[in-house]
Amino acid sequence: MNAQKRLAIFERLAIAIPHPATELEYSTTFELLIAVILSAQATDKGVNIATRKLFKVANTPQAIVDLGIEGLESYIKTIGLYHAKAQNVLKCCMQLITLHNGQVPDKREALEALAGVGRKTANVILNTAFGQPTIAVDTHLFRVGNRTKLATGKTVLEVEQRFLSTTPKQFLQDAHHLLILHGRYTCTARSPKCGVCCIVDLCEYRDKQIHPVLPPAES
Repeated sequence: MNAQKRLAIFERLAIAIPHPATELEYSTTFELLIAVILSAQATDKGVNIATRKLFKVANTPQAIVDLGIEGLESYIKTIGLYHAKAQNVLKCCMQLITLHNGQVPDKREALEALAGVGRKTANVILNTAFGQPTIAVDTHLFRVGNRTKLATGKTVLEVEQRFLSTTPKQFLQDAHHLLILHGRYTCTARSPKCGVCCIVDLCEYRDKQIHPVLPPAES
């Protein structure tokens, strides 16, 4: 895919999605970090339902530590893998208190050293909270990148590096959210909605599923 086509794709996505942002609900960087940790293999909707209650009673590292494992689990038990996530969240909060004065660090190495935080989560925090032009490759971005040929690769890191090296600079900040929302609602996994896709003529997916509009039946 050439640079001209890539630019056109992002220009159209920016028009179709004028306010690209995470669908996780948060009011502080710390709340965003916890929500992202909880969102692994879970839906944003499900995480939001849990954190609306959790953050009302505990939205600082110390407050969550004070809940203890059972108290925290009582708020997040509707989320998949909640027991392991609760352990990670508690350990992460203790690390934030002891190593970072209760603040979320803005450096990749420090973020990835936190319990429950991998490269993808670190990229989300760096991009969404700190305004850095990173691209977090989740299942949606991996699929969209390979399917459209915007960024191909066999591994998440390959796709991330491809996106970073080829995405037009003016769209690097918003690319993550533009692509994840496009993948979540249009370029879906099982049945991509090619017929209503704003980049269908630019996409290089070989198996586009475009269903023609049939004329109304005669009475």
